[in-house]
Amino acid sequence: MTARSRMPRQADIARIAGVSQATVSVVLAGNRAVRMAESTRRRVLEVAEDLGYVPHPVATRLARSRSNLLGLYTFRAAFPTDEADAYHPILSGVEEEATALHQDLILFTGTGGPQAAQEAAIRRTRMADGCLFFGRHVPEGPVSRLVDAGFPLVYIGRRPELAGRIPFVGADYVSASAEVLQRLLALGHRRIRYVREPDVAPSSEDRHLGVLRTAPRTEVVRLEGAELPVATVRGWLAEGVTAVVVEGTDTGAAYRSVRAALDAAGLSTPDDLSLAVLGGPPGVSGFEVPMRDMGRRAVRLLVDLVTGTPSTPQQLLRCPPVAGSQVGPPRSG
Repeated sequence: MTARSRMPRQADIARIAGVSQATVSVVLAGNRAVRMAESTRRRVLEVAEDLGYVPHPVATRLARSRSNLLGLYTFRAAFPTDEADAYHPILSGVEEEATALHQDLILFTGTGGPQAAQEAAIRRTRMADGCLFFGRHVPEGPVSRLVDAGFPLVYIGRRPELAGRIPFVGADYVSASAEVLQRLLALGHRRIRYVREPDVAPSSEDRHLGVLRTAPRTEVVRLEGAELPVATVRGWLAEGVTAVVVEGTDTGAAYRSVRAALDAAGLSTPDDLSLAVLGGPPGVSGFEVPMRDMGRRAVRLLVDLVTGTPSTPQQLLRCPPVAGSQVGPPRSG
C-alpha cells in the first residue's frame, strides 16, 4: 500500500466531463442563474460523484497537505457509550492510539436511510487523511472505489472482500476457536454441539472453521430465533452431549439464548454440561477478543498507510485463552 493519491479537483472533473472549469464551478455551486443545458449539469455531477469529489472548503485545504485527521466510520446506528458494549474497547483503543500518535479523529455517520445516503457518507471520508471502518459487512461498491483511488483505509476485523485488497486488523478466530476445541477434547469430551447465529460474516465463518478443523464431528446448530427451546438442551443430554460451544458476537445473542435455556432446564456448568464461548463475556470459558489492541493496531496501520511507511496491510491478532469455570471433564455415568 502507498500514501494516498491526491484528492480530485474541479480541473479533473472539467477534463473528464469535457467542459470548462468555470462550468464545473457553477454546477457544483448549485448556481442555476447561469443558463446551461441540463444534460451538461447532470454530466458534471455524475463525474464529480464518480471521482469522490468533496465540494467543501475544508476538504480543499486538506487536499494540499496532511491534516492529521483520521476518519472513523461504523455501520451501527450509534456509537456505544456503555462500557459493557462490545465495541467500546475498540473505540477506546482507537482513541488511545490516535492520541499517542498526535492524530485527531473525525466521525462520519451514514447509517440508516437510503443506500445512496450511506454511499455519500462513505465518499465524505476522503475529507480525512484516511479512515477506519468497522462493521460485520462491507458495502463493496463505495469501499471498492476508495481502494481503487488509493485512499488509505483500514477495516477493524478480517475482510476477505474485494479479492483480499482491503487492509485490516482482525482477530485470529480460527486458531483461537481451534484451541478451545482442543481443550475440550483433551478433557475427554467427544459429543459436542456448536451453536452459532445465522449470520455469514467472516468472523462467524472463521469461528466455524476453527471448530470443525479440530473436531470435525461436532454438530452445528444455527439459531433461528431469539430463544433456544429448553427441550432442545434436554435432548442433547439424552443423546450424550457433554459440551456446548457457542459463537460469540457483538450482540451476544447466541450465548444469552444458550445460557437462558440451561438455566430454564435447571442445568449447571460444568457439572451437567461444559460451556465455552468463542469470544464471550469476561471470565466465561473460551477466549478473549483483543478489542482494545485491535483498535490501537488499526490506527497504527492507518497512519503507516497515510505516510507511506512500510507495514503489513493485513494483520491477525492472537486471542488470549480464558480458562473460566464453565468447562470441566465430562460428567460421569
